[in-house]
Amino acid sequence: MDNSTKILFVLQGLNETMSSKHKYFVVTFLAYLFTISVNLTLIATIILEKTLHEPMLIFLCNLCVNGIFGASAFYPKILVDLSSDLSVISYEACLAQIFVIYSYVFCEFATLAVMAYDRYIAICKPLNYHSIITPQKVVKLLLYTWFVCICESLSLVALTARLPLCRFNIEKIYCTVWAVVKLSCVDTTINNVYGTFLMFFHISQAVLIFISYINIIKVSVRSPEDRSKFMQTCLPHLITLTSFLIAFFFDILYARYGPTTHLHALRSFMSLEYLLVPPILNPLIYGLRLNQVRRRIFRICSQKTHALK
Repeated sequence: MDNSTKILFVLQGLNETMSSKHKYFVVTFLAYLFTISVNLTLIATIILEKTLHEPMLIFLCNLCVNGIFGASAFYPKILVDLSSDLSVISYEACLAQIFVIYSYVFCEFATLAVMAYDRYIAICKPLNYHSIITPQKVVKLLLYTWFVCICESLSLVALTARLPLCRFNIEKIYCTVWAVVKLSCVDTTINNVYGTFLMFFHISQAVLIFISYINIIKVSVRSPEDRSKFMQTCLPHLITLTSFLIAFFFDILYARYGPTTHLHALRSFMSLEYLLVPPILNPLIYGLRLNQVRRRIFRICSQKTHALK
């Protein structure tokens, strides 16, 4: 079928929630508000407080911006679906959702890699930190995180948009590249090869991140000060990274190679985990564990409370 005609995809992932849609709507809406509020709080605190303009916190701010960006592709659409009798999405909106979700995922990877690099320099080469991580270098690294993710996502969307479709039922609650590619009625080898290339590229990126942290751990055990740095900034980073990687790669591998009739509940949870958990987890266990950030937030809240009195 020609993709230039009006196409509507039916999203079948919410079929099992039909009897409890109102409850899920309330929970999802509250989760959306909480996600936006905690990320905006951390972003505003870091931007407004000049003493927090450190490279690591700037990268954390970028992580929070990306979390809000990713949430914008998921929450509004699912809230609409939970308040409707039928979950559908137009072809154009589906491609737009794919672009935003994959941009979010790739930017998350890139930012976590940049943060690992920053912590490696800070702990393993502390005397050279300020000469290596300069303001100009920070700007270049931030541009890198967004440039790479946008290019990767645009390529995925372009390769997906060229495919004529024969079916229009998507077995998830949101659009993904593989879910749309499977609906095509022509050969999809190019899409499969490019998708596999991206998967191994990001696996190698993850391996490099863990290698950086192995070196950080080796250095950190030598002194109490370095151990304190690791526990406060690196350990939360590792928790966030591990959670994100497990959920994301499980979803990709299961969607491509797993059975379609088993573990449906687990598959649904894991496909949502990397979209829902990191935007909440990042500011909570990474940002709010930092003493200077936590003190500044408490000070702002205290000032607002006194002003209201």
